Amino acid sequence: MHFAQYYLDCLSQASYLIGDETTGRAVLVDPRRDIDDYLQDAAAAGLRIELVIETHVHADFLSGHLELARATGATIAFGEAARTGFPIRRLRDGERIFLGEEGSDPQGGGTGGGVTLTVLATPGHTLESLCLVVHEHPDDPVPFGVLTGDTLFVGDVGRPDLLSAAGHSPHDMAVRLHHSLHTKLLTLPDATRVFPAHGAGSACGRSLSTETSSTIGDQRRLNYALQPMPVAEFVRLVTAGQPATPGYFAHDAALNRDGHPLLAADEPPALTLEEALAARDEQGAVLLDCRPLASYTRAHLKGSLHTSLDTRFAEYAGSVVAPGTPIVLLADPGKEREARLRLARIGYDHVLGHLPDPAAVLDREPALVRRSRRVGPEELLEVDGELNGRGIGGGVSADRIPRAQLVDVRNPAEYAAGAVPGARSIPLATLPDRITELDPARPVVLYCRSGNRSVIAAALLEARGFGDVCDVAGGYEALAGT
Repeated sequence: MHFAQYYLDCLSQASYLIGDETTGRAVLVDPRRDIDDYLQDAAAAGLRIELVIETHVHADFLSGHLELARATGATIAFGEAARTGFPIRRLRDGERIFLGEEGSDPQGGGTGGGVTLTVLATPGHTLESLCLVVHEHPDDPVPFGVLTGDTLFVGDVGRPDLLSAAGHSPHDMAVRLHHSLHTKLLTLPDATRVFPAHGAGSACGRSLSTETSSTIGDQRRLNYALQPMPVAEFVRLVTAGQPATPGYFAHDAALNRDGHPLLAADEPPALTLEEALAARDEQGAVLLDCRPLASYTRAHLKGSLHTSLDTRFAEYAGSVVAPGTPIVLLADPGKEREARLRLARIGYDHVLGHLPDPAAVLDREPALVRRSRRVGPEELLEVDGELNGRGIGGGVSADRIPRAQLVDVRNPAEYAAGAVPGARSIPLATLPDRITELDPARPVVLYCRSGNRSVIAAALLEARGFGDVCDVAGGYEALAGT
């Protein structure tokens, strides 16, 4: 058996290539949109990708099933409940896919030997969610592993509230998820390896581990959501405190379900400063500065947005830039191609071009330059401008800049675990839709965990016309140490 996991750190996303080396038949599970690595590895291993399986309709990235189908002629497969805008094979609960022996047929089952996949219908995260049990030989008493999609993660389970199916509430989906976990996945032997579709940092769950694989036995013992408890308690646990949903999720889910243009290979053209500003003023383009945080805060174009390539670039961009918005990239020389690809992975294809060497442009045009205002923990103010005697470490005061609006842009679970007294919770992913809750005539002080998301939020507020905005350098981690 050929088995390979492809883990994309910037989106915490995993895909899998599984093949039988005897016959050369292979399947690709949950592919990302840029497919060259899969094609090269399959060719090197002597494999033919004949089937592309999606464990569900993804929302957090644009999947590569259409690109792979075009490149290889593979059939696209989803769970039986999926409804798509393109032809698919519907996989039934209990169906077996044989990749071994020449007498078998990966397109329609069979009785062959060799590498075998068994389909488990596991609704809960979505209605069409499925898992794939992998056997190197069909009669092995312990499977090689199980690909769990977004049903089971290492340390967590899929959230049932992300894109609840029409007519099905998060409560109903959580009940289905509990049933899928306990009647399907937890009946597998403890030694069965678990290979999920996501890891730590993904908004598809709350407490995902940094580990990219585990075993059923370890998850049975260690995963908080798999401990013995009434169904009602499980429902309460998995529907509370989930991360805020980035704005692009619904957009990507629709494209993955209905179809999308194939990934373009062209590079973003170089633009002059005048062309970039004209695109902003005439086409409503966003100037997206993807340089490192220190470079952006030191000097940036007035009105530009920010999310650095050395962070969760695409996810944060999709949190502050609306789908379909034209984009001009401000990237360090040589980084524009990477920025465009990472945006394309979430379906943001409308990149008009890039501004070569933004730092040099800023040096030449000082009148257009702004510097981010950052404060230390000792300068933090409460919303009402009174001295914060409680603090969070005894030293945070609110007596220097009165009337400040203090905003915590972390996720709900982070806020619930500890926050600055008086801070308003507006997660970064919800800030574009909740800006009207803030008064642009009053100062705004933002903080996150370490100071990255707060800079992104400050850039958004500045671009929307807020004149007095600052963020806390070091974030809550620094505040907690004061």
